[in-house]
Amino acid sequence: MDNREEEYKAAQLLKGFSDTPRLDARFLTEDAKDEAELASFIQRRQQGEPVFKILGHRGFWSLDLKVSHDTLDPRPDSETLIETILRLLPDKTQPLHILDLGTGTGCLLLALLSEYSNATGVGIDVSEDALKIAQENGEICSRASFLQKDWNKVGWTDHLGTFDVVISNPPYIPTEEISKLDKEVREYDPRIALDGGIDGLDAYRRLVKDTPVLLEKGGLLVFEIGIGQEKVVLELAKKQGFEFVMSVPDLNKIIRCLVFKKS
Repeated sequence: MDNREEEYKAAQLLKGFSDTPRLDARFLTEDAKDEAELASFIQRRQQGEPVFKILGHRGFWSLDLKVSHDTLDPRPDSETLIETILRLLPDKTQPLHILDLGTGTGCLLLALLSEYSNATGVGIDVSEDALKIAQENGEICSRASFLQKDWNKVGWTDHLGTFDVVISNPPYIPTEEISKLDKEVREYDPRIALDGGIDGLDAYRRLVKDTPVLLEKGGLLVFEIGIGQEKVVLELAKKQGFEFVMSVPDLNKIIRCLVFKKS
């Protein structure tokens, strides 16, 4: 295929179906093996399927990771969590033990392990299908392991051990707001990874209560949060005895990351 010509044609076909037709066309054209596959990609995109769900992979941090309809797409905003931990723990030779709660693709854990050469980590998720993707992604790093756990069940913390860093991007969308999300999220991301309960805070209530037993003294608890959730999550953590460390905005100047310390 003449990629430049095909990319131009694809962009024209995606106008009105995408806010970024030229960028989408570039991704789809680069990945398509032939014209027939590109035509299929374009049709799927016209129907609203996200580009990276079509391609089955997406870049995050320095990694290229598999994604599926059973996982959230790793998003640039979540890289804020990685940048924050690197700022707080600048010695990359530390033998950190890291726990990723609701690991999905494994993106947060694997990005951290790619930076900390002596670190090990565990990613947990309730979804067997998401864990299959995480395990495939985890083949790039022998220091990562993945387990099925449901933090809504009593005893989920048993036998996990303790960690220097617990990181999580939990579901935080209020249930009634899910129907108002963009089609790409509403119809193609797994609801279990979006639905945070009536007020979007169910996971935070549970995790601030249960994670103290998983953290070493002085260990860090690092959350991704939704827009406007900073004050409430801060209060929930303080009530469980956590010390507030910092909040960090994403590229859009929205508070995206909260860090707490086990005192």
